[in-house]
Amino acid sequence: MNITNKIVTLDAIRFNVTKDVAVCYGHFNLIHPGHLRYLRHAKTLANKLIVAIVSDKDLGKNTKEHYFHEKERAESIANIECVDNVVILNNNSLNELISSIKPNFLVLGREFESRKTKDIQLAINTVNKQGRVVFHAGETHYATTQLLRDNVSHIDHNNIVKFKNICESNKITCDTLHGKISNFSNTKLLVIGDTIVDNYVACDPVGISAEAPVLVVKELENREFIGGAAIVASHVRALGAKCHYISAVGDDSISNSVKEVLTNRDIDTNLIVDTSRPTTYKTRYMVDSQKLFRVSRIKDHKISNKIEIEIIKKLNELAPDIDGILVSDFLYGVITPNILTEISHLAKKFNFKLFGDLQCSSQFGKITKFNKFDLITPTEKEARIALDDNENGIEWVANKLLENTSSKNLLMKLGPDGFIAYSGINSGKRQNFPPLTANPVDVTGAGDSLFAAMSVSLSSGANLLEASAIGTCMAYLAVKRIGNIPITKEQLENSIIEMLS
Repeated sequence: MNITNKIVTLDAIRFNVTKDVAVCYGHFNLIHPGHLRYLRHAKTLANKLIVAIVSDKDLGKNTKEHYFHEKERAESIANIECVDNVVILNNNSLNELISSIKPNFLVLGREFESRKTKDIQLAINTVNKQGRVVFHAGETHYATTQLLRDNVSHIDHNNIVKFKNICESNKITCDTLHGKISNFSNTKLLVIGDTIVDNYVACDPVGISAEAPVLVVKELENREFIGGAAIVASHVRALGAKCHYISAVGDDSISNSVKEVLTNRDIDTNLIVDTSRPTTYKTRYMVDSQKLFRVSRIKDHKISNKIEIEIIKKLNELAPDIDGILVSDFLYGVITPNILTEISHLAKKFNFKLFGDLQCSSQFGKITKFNKFDLITPTEKEARIALDDNENGIEWVANKLLENTSSKNLLMKLGPDGFIAYSGINSGKRQNFPPLTANPVDVTGAGDSLFAAMSVSLSSGANLLEASAIGTCMAYLAVKRIGNIPITKEQLENSIIEMLS
């Protein structure tokens, strides 16, 4: 069906409604994966899905400037396959719509469970007479099923078109982004966090052991890559910014190799030896690009007071001459409460920016420990863990996290659905950036590359959306190859030209 035919008036739809109907309601200003989850869940409840859109005249005066025109919002919703009809509530209330079409279900976001306007309460009362009200944000998931419904090339094409449209609507051009990137060389940043070395072992599949049901592979070749906070520092320097790096490592040959590599990459490195731990070493066994399993050699206890004092001393030495600190915390013991407190104190004293990334895929940690940062970059799972919330929608989770941390900006990373950039608490300023490839070769380190690009961009004068566009192209380059390899400024500029030309 043509999308314009999906958008109807209340008068038109009241004479064309069949049984088994669900109604959704909202502003639907910028469509992101959270909205899709909500709408798809509603569609599972009934045969027909009608979406009611708040009209322009009913938007608050203070927030109206942040919203697209009602026609544009309606067209965005009509483009979604599971939606059958869209009604703009111009001179009608939600309750009038409900009274006219008598749906079986009214599906509302969980935020309406505790915050109801008079009109919504009236609509709920009306539905309860003949149907059911469902408060639901859609199923929370951390993977995608899109490849079951479409082919990779078509998904990639659509996402690149979306990316171009986002940039065009926000007046972001190649020249704009290249201008921001040209400022990277004037930026001085400090990266602090956990050092990791990733060992990739390429294997040939042999079969199943005759002795036990165990997969047998033959090792062919291995290659080591620097990871963790060290690859963040490597990206920062490769993009042209000056970079200091502070971390704790083991008293072993691996740490010596790390120092040599970072020195060759022109990074001012301060690796403090901790004799109580080895340098974190992760081995991934692979057949072609498919990872079989990972073995980690690691100690994740907190660093000693002596090492903590040494790191704090170095932070104080460097703080007067930097534009920002990137905290890359893998929860292996380097980022202690005292170090975080000192970082915040120095940022306030010397007026530089703070950027925080915490990775708790196999450890326990909370992104909420980053307080008053300029940018925090949790995955959706990390955000939900921090708030102990697996039911509310992405919007509620993001705004609650911004509120709890008093952070200026937030990137909610959604894995195969890209990320959503949020600016300010409940400001309405947000934008979903899609991934530029649906079939990545290796996602390890994609978040690190995004974090580095965003931090350098924001430190060099880019706004959040410009930084997000740069970060999207950076992450695209990172997932196209195996292992953590620093991405250069020239490679990033070429990627931007490729995507926006």
